Amino acid sequence: MSAYLILKHLHMTTAYLTVVLFALRLLLDAVGKPGWRATPLRWIPHANDTVLLAAAISLVFVTPWMSFVHGWLTAKIVLLIGYIIAGLFALRTTLSVPKRAVAAVLALVQITAIFHLAMTKPVF
Repeated sequence: MSAYLILKHLHMTTAYLTVVLFALRLLLDAVGKPGWRATPLRWIPHANDTVLLAAAISLVFVTPWMSFVHGWLTAKIVLLIGYIIAGLFALRTTLSVPKRAVAAVLALVQITAIFHLAMTKPVF
């Protein structure tokens, strides 16, 4: 199997896992189970996201895609930054529940857009 396929599958797997872990943490907070913050669920998403980012950077080196030449890749990067910021607010316990809910929806919308761009790679 080529390095590209290995990196692509690693990147896809960790991306799916990122969404699952984020949604799980949102769900646990929503049902009143904030105890997850004292478990490995607090740091496992960060370890997964580190692998996700490493795979993404590695893919840039083994493919001809350049972020400012391919608009879809630039858009993914911008959306990723938005997702990270919204996700931080969604999981912040010092904010009110309505603010956290809005941030969670924004984060999920942005991650959906990232997945859409990754699957369709539109030209713009």
